[in-house]
Amino acid sequence: MIDVKFFKSDYELVGFEVSGHSDYSESGSDIVCAAVSSAAFMTANTLTEILNVKVDLQYSDDGLIRLMLCTADAKACKVVMQGFKLHIVALQEQYKNHIKVDILEV
Repeated sequence: MIDVKFFKSDYELVGFEVSGHSDYSESGSDIVCAAVSSAAFMTANTLTEILNVKVDLQYSDDGLIRLMLCTADAKACKVVMQGFKLHIVALQEQYKNHIKVDILEV
């Protein structure tokens, strides 16, 4: 199962972590993993390359993607982060047995 955690501080999303594999299909043809990974990387690229925000970004070959914003940048990144969350929650509704979403206060 893909585990997506959103980190929230003072009503603003300040980061996310994506880990695990959906096991929807075999590796290399898993549309659920591809959808989540693509959305996470698009979010990271939009924040860093378009909005020029410095983020703490970690990723690994085993399926981990973690992005954290400075609290001061959270408001400027609000629309991008909310869009990512909306997309992931919609995917979770469609693939209930493959994606789990949590929102954590930090």
